[in-house]
Amino acid sequence: MTEIGVAKLAFTKMQGLGNDFMVVDATQKPFDYSVGQIQSWSDRNFGIGFDQLLVVESTDRSQVDFRYRIFNADGSEVQQCGNGARCFARFVFDKGLTDKTEITVETASGIIVLYIEGDGVRVNMGVPNFAPEALPFTAEKQADSYALQVEEQTVMIGAVSMGNPHVVLEVEDIQQASVDVLGPLMESHARFPERVNVGFAQVLSPTEIALRVYERGAAETLACGTGACAAMVVMRLWNKIEDSVTIHLPGGDLLIQWSGQPESPVWMTGPAVSVFEGLIEV
Repeated sequence: MTEIGVAKLAFTKMQGLGNDFMVVDATQKPFDYSVGQIQSWSDRNFGIGFDQLLVVESTDRSQVDFRYRIFNADGSEVQQCGNGARCFARFVFDKGLTDKTEITVETASGIIVLYIEGDGVRVNMGVPNFAPEALPFTAEKQADSYALQVEEQTVMIGAVSMGNPHVVLEVEDIQQASVDVLGPLMESHARFPERVNVGFAQVLSPTEIALRVYERGAAETLACGTGACAAMVVMRLWNKIEDSVTIHLPGGDLLIQWSGQPESPVWMTGPAVSVFEGLIEV
């Protein structure tokens, strides 16, 4: 509380490849704020400005260190965020909430394990789930690719859950990709009842992909960790790339690794940086 009795919330602003976050420690006090408050904090002119809000909570589950919650800029709560997971790990380690360099975290989509490695963070993102019901996605049966009618055109997509729903389409030129047009149309497509993240991937070589992602609830962002994982596994499924790939996003690069085996997890390695700390009136 301030001297005049106005409540303040402490936060840290962080970024992973330009994908930026407001991070809040709620291990000692429940996080109980409205959608409207989150939206106002996310405003880049009148608030803090961020793509997602990350909330660190304690957990009663055995062999789990923390609970991790994610809210989009529009106030909607989502299951997973790869760049956010790296920032989460850096936050709890740098703040002294743990001294572990292997951190087990509970998310809405399951358990993930985060590894502090020097200035970067490596994340076991779990096993990709290609079942349509996992996204969810309306399809007659599971397939490696699907034809999706988007207004007057048909696009071929891969669909996968990386703890949150993704579709990936291959493009010839990442700079000319119709992200601003197709992104919102596909995000809210009727075949995705809970909306979907949309990745536009250009395969540069068997070990490199250029990627832009239109994120559910946040529009196009500079980087998307789960989107990078989704692009890698779909292109690997389509035999376009090898097991270890550098993903070039507008905000920087991520290393994504997946063997292509059905029960193998996806590994993501990349940076996580603290930008500034502050207090905001609540």
